[in-house]
Amino acid sequence: MPKHSPLPRSLDAWLNQLGNQLLPVPAENLLLVRRAVSDSRRSLRDITELMQSSPALALSVLREANRKSNGLNQSSVSLESALGRLGLQRIEELLNRQPSMPASEIPQALRQIQLISQHAAQQANGLFAGRLARLWQEIHWGSLLFLAPIWALLTAHPELFELWEQRVLVKGEPATKVEHDVLGVPLLKLCLALAEHWRLPEWIIQGYRLLLNDRHLLAQALHIARRHPQPLHQQQFLDADNSLRRWLTQPANSILLANLLALSAHNVWSTPHSLRWQRLTGLYLQLPLDALQQQVHQFAAQSARQHPDRDLWHPAEALLWPWDARHLQAPSTPPAKAPQVSEWRQHCMQLLAQPSVFNNVAALTACASQALQACGMQRVLLLLADRTHSRLLAQQQIGLDQSAAGLKLDPQHSQVLRRLLSEPGQLRLTPGNIAQFSALLPGALKALFPSEHLLIRSLASHGRVMMIALADQTGAPINETSLHAFGKTVQCIERALSSFAKRGH
Repeated sequence: MPKHSPLPRSLDAWLNQLGNQLLPVPAENLLLVRRAVSDSRRSLRDITELMQSSPALALSVLREANRKSNGLNQSSVSLESALGRLGLQRIEELLNRQPSMPASEIPQALRQIQLISQHAAQQANGLFAGRLARLWQEIHWGSLLFLAPIWALLTAHPELFELWEQRVLVKGEPATKVEHDVLGVPLLKLCLALAEHWRLPEWIIQGYRLLLNDRHLLAQALHIARRHPQPLHQQQFLDADNSLRRWLTQPANSILLANLLALSAHNVWSTPHSLRWQRLTGLYLQLPLDALQQQVHQFAAQSARQHPDRDLWHPAEALLWPWDARHLQAPSTPPAKAPQVSEWRQHCMQLLAQPSVFNNVAALTACASQALQACGMQRVLLLLADRTHSRLLAQQQIGLDQSAAGLKLDPQHSQVLRRLLSEPGQLRLTPGNIAQFSALLPGALKALFPSEHLLIRSLASHGRVMMIALADQTGAPINETSLHAFGKTVQCIERALSSFAKRGH
């Protein structure tokens, strides 16, 4: 898996990063498919059935088939047709390029979003495929692959899933604000751009365009579904507006509705957001809400039985809980860590020693990060600047996801980082100024520190900034005592940098 990479801030930059993103496939699944491809007795349908259990592999095949068929007017809408277009030799070449690993090592965020997609496919097959039997392949593969652009996003940046859950689903922040803060672009626009770039089935592209461009029609349909719960009354209002009825009853809307049901259920079944899509689906199917809910819950239970995974969350589990219970909770903020005075003094004595006791930068920064932890900080990241101040590399980290170890940042993309590199300084983020500075920070840093209380300090040697330190107390407010201890520790680190620079002279 690639190491943590900086988050782009523009649609073109995101397309450059995610357009050719390879998704990992469980090694055991890939082995079974390879054996089937090399077995002359196996048909394309056999291979398709084996690939069904690996959404990432299905996406790779469909993308490759549609990329190789630019001269054809129509994209493949099913895995079997994509396999037919590629042929066995190309399929084998694709499998050889496909990254694989044990299922337990694939990022949990990626496996969770793929489980949501599999739940959506189960809803689509149960609610719509029987009624639209002639279009079952479009419904099945369209619903399964609808969220594929987000699979690619979470393959590159798995930490964004938990950040989204906490900020949007738990704290209730507006999704548009979080998207702007973290991605720099609306998520739906990014999904549409990737779907078009990969030439995914037209129903998927149509679904994203609907959410982006047909909001007025969506609002009209939701209004009818909410105000008139009886199917007969709903039908009368739809019959009075032919354009709305034609728009709503398009078969392509089935895959969008299935994904909206699965996504909204991921948090809790009873929220207004979830009920909104249940009512709209009932309007589409001309079913009263209670009958629709009974079917949706039944298909969710079937999905949970077909895709069991103990370390993933399936909303069917919540059907056994009290109706308003929620599985997502705000993480409890641990109490601010008291300074470990003796340990802190020991680290500071090492930092202040003359001449420097450190043989290399890694040893110095390791001592520096431990001193910051001993003074009461619980999450610490030290970024080392190169000679030209054109790149910041993660040197040490404490209390953060392991992906922080591979972090590389271009300061030119952040006004805050440029300012801190130009001269020594400190920025203290608080709820009062977070809105002002959040958009000026790289998304990768905001993903690592989802906090409204954060200290960012540039450290210099002889007036030249050498590194940037970020530290917090796991989201807890930083009091004046902790702030003073942080400042004293930073002074010790700066003196250590100056002593280290003089070694050998």
